[in-house]
Amino acid sequence: MIIQANSAVINRGLVDSLWVEVEKGIISALSPGLHRAPHIVVTGTLIPGFIDIHCHGGGGHYFSASSDDEIRAVISSHRALGTTGVMASLVTESIEDLKRQIARLVPFFHRNEIIGIHLEGPYLSHAQCGAHEPSLLREPDLDQIKELVALGDGAIAMITIAPELRGAPESITYIASQRVKVALGHTNADFKQAAAGANAGATVVTHFMNAMNKELSSDSFSAFILADERLMPELILDGHHLPFQVATDILKAIGSRCILISDAMAAAGSIDGDYTIGKLPVIVKDGIARLAHNKKLAGSTLSISQAFNNAIKHCGISLVDAVALSSTNPAKALSITDRGSIAVGMRADLLSYDSATQGITLVNSSE
Repeated sequence: MIIQANSAVINRGLVDSLWVEVEKGIISALSPGLHRAPHIVVTGTLIPGFIDIHCHGGGGHYFSASSDDEIRAVISSHRALGTTGVMASLVTESIEDLKRQIARLVPFFHRNEIIGIHLEGPYLSHAQCGAHEPSLLREPDLDQIKELVALGDGAIAMITIAPELRGAPESITYIASQRVKVALGHTNADFKQAAAGANAGATVVTHFMNAMNKELSSDSFSAFILADERLMPELILDGHHLPFQVATDILKAIGSRCILISDAMAAAGSIDGDYTIGKLPVIVKDGIARLAHNKKLAGSTLSISQAFNNAIKHCGISLVDAVALSSTNPAKALSITDRGSIAVGMRADLLSYDSATQGITLVNSSE
């Protein structure tokens, strides 16, 4: 299959007029100029499919659902908006419930329908629990973590841990040794405790500037994140979790290692109303999800396509840099090597971006 594009984001640059050859879903050639008989003509700019490394649900459903059809509905709802690689994130539950949820998701990973499983809990700080049930939070238990990772059969790709918890450094070291990424988050840690987490092997920061101390004093957690180039911070770019001006300042400072995420709950791609997250009641009004009992934010109704457009429209990010934030950097964060950019040997997960309308459409590259 030959795909002709007027322009494309290639090697972190914008190039004019090229055609892409696709064989069995893989890019086999990139050639400048015009092909005499392309199968598909892309009038917008060709960009790689989005990768979301932190997504709980969408389309009215959750990845924690007991039905395969509901899980597929989450995947489909985000794929329709350009997210061609999605991580199934699970909130804090009892260990037995988490085991059941992991077991249901493992086949989706082995069929390449999700890029992995993210355990956003239960090893989180009570002081920064966010939309996680406080009574289910616990300190890291190495034997328990080994059991969960083994149950995942290669599917568990990331675990969020508050680094100040007893047993956290040892657990982070073990998790990282299993080629599972560790994200620091839902934490009340200071600079030294954040450093201990990074030194133990953590490489990602769960929704930076949310569910953590936001102060930027010299001894703060956030100051360490800004200073340490080993860490890739996630950003929820919806204007609610992060004011756009704050996001703009962060991107100016460390944008080369940031990652756009949705942190989407079930109402993403669905309607306002009453929902739950884990066991906690949630009210979604005007597209904003908040816990019913204390009005704290409870995930988002965001898609990566919306975050991508917000980065360009509200934060002044270039198209090339927005691609890095939404495709290349997420792939790098998870050490995924078959997607995240347009290059020979990569999956042909391709989108067309219309700069005039900020419209994003999937390019059907299947033969």
